[in-house]
Amino acid sequence: MRCVIARFPFDLTKSGVLEAMKGVKPEQAAGECVIIGRRTYPVKQVGQVITRQDRRDFSAGEVIRAMTRLGFTCRGLPGAAAPTRDLSPLQEASDMLGHPVTV
Repeated sequence: MRCVIARFPFDLTKSGVLEAMKGVKPEQAAGECVIIGRRTYPVKQVGQVITRQDRRDFSAGEVIRAMTRLGFTCRGLPGAAAPTRDLSPLQEASDMLGHPVTV
């Protein structure tokens, strides 16, 4: 599946992410995290491994969006409720690409 992270397109697959994270020791997860296999990884660690980019180059939201679309379980910050809003198809597509559009 094609995902845009830090303005770069990546063709990611669930098996590819599993393979990339094989043998990677999870860091202490203090915030948002992704469950891959039986391990819980911080979102930024997963993003760094799969994109080979510095953690400052992408947001946790971009990685969470990509991992959720691939079927991984993502956990946000405790007590932080995601805002609910209705998006138009244009806004939803723009949000998936990481470029919010104001209408």
